[in-house]
Amino acid sequence: MSTAELGLPVDVPSTALFTDRYELTMLQAALRSGAAQRRSVFEAFTRRLPEGRRYGVVAGTGRVLDAVENFRFDAPVLDFLRRERVVDEATLEWLAGYRFTGDIWGYPEGEVYFPGSPVLRVEGTFAEAVVLETVVLSILNHDSAIAAAASRMAVAAGGRPLMEMGARRTHELAAVAASRAAYVGGFRTSSNLAAGFRYGIPTVGTSAHAFTLLHDTERDAFTAQVESLGRGTTLLVDTYDVATAVRAAVEIAGPELGAVRIDSGDLLLLAHRVRQQLDDLGAEQTRIVVTSDLDEYAIASLAAAPVDSYGVGTSLVTGSGHPTCSMVYKLVARAAGGEPLVPVAKKSMGGKTSVGGRKWAARRVDEDGVAVAEVVGSGAVPEDLVDRQLLVPLVRAGEVVGREPLEAAHVRHIEARAGLPLSATQLSRGEPALPTEQTT
Repeated sequence: MSTAELGLPVDVPSTALFTDRYELTMLQAALRSGAAQRRSVFEAFTRRLPEGRRYGVVAGTGRVLDAVENFRFDAPVLDFLRRERVVDEATLEWLAGYRFTGDIWGYPEGEVYFPGSPVLRVEGTFAEAVVLETVVLSILNHDSAIAAAASRMAVAAGGRPLMEMGARRTHELAAVAASRAAYVGGFRTSSNLAAGFRYGIPTVGTSAHAFTLLHDTERDAFTAQVESLGRGTTLLVDTYDVATAVRAAVEIAGPELGAVRIDSGDLLLLAHRVRQQLDDLGAEQTRIVVTSDLDEYAIASLAAAPVDSYGVGTSLVTGSGHPTCSMVYKLVARAAGGEPLVPVAKKSMGGKTSVGGRKWAARRVDEDGVAVAEVVGSGAVPEDLVDRQLLVPLVRAGEVVGREPLEAAHVRHIEARAGLPLSATQLSRGEPALPTEQTT
């Protein structure tokens, strides 16, 4: 859910300079040539998934809508462009009145996608659509990469809760976006208060090793924390000796102790030992939380361990080795005046070709409702796929119509992933779970 939806005050700056210079120099030249007002269709898609990934996850759609709404060239921005001689006065005058008045369609947030899927379609004049390229790609590439990593981790966790804890491992603003994307991909909580404030994501956190080291003894630290936060708190037990800490934790908090956290060592071995010790001490309901540089593979290796939840940081906010999805934003159709749209496409060598035409997308399923193919076309939609189309309206005539609570994207992703073949959730390297069929 956006800040506006939560009713929270926040200063939203212009997003107009989240762009590359050549977007504006293209605009200037197009205004001069008279082509700037040609009706145009741009699409965001990826030619391939990151190596080894079976599916992608659409995330960042809500942030894209916010960015489009706030794409305004106010006085300080125009003064900067003038001072740096980025564009001429005629272009500055055009930018001063910029408002996106076109239409945007896209895969709903949380949906899965595959190579060639038209994840976002932007329709308007060339001038108003081309300037959105950089900010759209910046958001979609980052957020979708994080969400895909989060989804794989959620699969590996097998239903056990996941906590996002990566704020200290990335840029402070990227951390907030990463927390949001992780929530879309399957995480339930975050340590990041800014993410909680801006998006309503539940926040968690108790103490670090510094709190234990601050006190004269570990028992003093545990006592202070329990007295302040209650018996349901989570005590960090690996500052010194784990077994000694667990015994002290239960003695101080009693069997009502909420959880213990293990942040180092052989997590598999320690989880078993700690579970046995907790049970022997009568704390059968005390949960075990593990952290310590986890990724989807480490989480999967703990599937048989008595672990109740996982905290993930570095690997999550860096996309678990794939910090971008390599999405591109390409002009696929254009028209002059009232003429019909003409498909256009890049035809260069080296795997960077694209398919022209304004596209629709649908997902074909078998008799059991399991997806078997991603179908992308630019002609008429086959009758059997009309009700299986994936793109939904996000902006109509410049007005946002597709904003929704973040929880809806979270639930949608769980449902979309469940509709894929079982091979989609394998962590081993492989081809995309669905083939993409291009039709005209």
